[in-house]
Amino acid sequence: MKRIYLYIILLFSVLAMMYFLRPRQVILRDYPEISAENVMRVVTEYNQIGCYVSGDTIEGFQYELCRAISDMSGLEVQIFLEMSLAESFKGLESGKYDVIARNIPITTEIREKYLFIDPIILDKQVLVQRKAEFNDSIAPIRNQLELAGKTLYVPANSSAMLRLQNLQHEIGDTIYIVEEKLYSAEQLIIMVAKGDIDYAVCELRASETAKKQLPEIDIATDIGFTQLQSWVLRRQSPALSDSLDKWFDYMRDTGVYDDIFERYYTKNR
Repeated sequence: MKRIYLYIILLFSVLAMMYFLRPRQVILRDYPEISAENVMRVVTEYNQIGCYVSGDTIEGFQYELCRAISDMSGLEVQIFLEMSLAESFKGLESGKYDVIARNIPITTEIREKYLFIDPIILDKQVLVQRKAEFNDSIAPIRNQLELAGKTLYVPANSSAMLRLQNLQHEIGDTIYIVEEKLYSAEQLIIMVAKGDIDYAVCELRASETAKKQLPEIDIATDIGFTQLQSWVLRRQSPALSDSLDKWFDYMRDTGVYDDIFERYYTKNR
């Protein structure tokens, strides 16, 4: 009898382990599921364009847009912070996040796997370097031919990578490109200002925002063309994409978007 009890206990133990170790079904939510829970999960980065703490308040371009959408839709918008764009995409694919709220260039490569909402901003890549008075009187680079042999830092997963690779062919020489996995564009700009590195390639609007606090930097040399940029969703979220497009249209029609844009991109330029 004792042996039977032992077998039963072992059987239940095995069944319990099988239950807890079984593969969990990933729920890739679209708007109906989000609406039912009344929660939309958004990931952005920690900086002035994404979301950041200023004194006792929370600010940021993407944060303000999310807050406006919450007010319009009645949804609770939960914001998660992640500096790595690659990790943000992983979280999107796993169902951890519903939206990546960053200014992501609308490219064919990304469109093959994900959905973009309608463009929310125009931007381009610029060379971030120090002004002559902060760089031993060395004048900033103005001709892209002068990039030959230089080492340029870019954030990981930056759309600038493709442009710089093409630029090498255009100038017929080598440009050393370091794809920095630990630091964001904002951190690379600070490193240029401090003299830790000499050159970074970042988006113009983020560079303009950083320049307000970093008079050392020069951002007058273009690297890439102007690109449409927007938020990214899973392909399994077409209804959420349509809803976000409608909310952004309403923000533009009512002037809410322009007010937020001016606060982060226009004032004190």
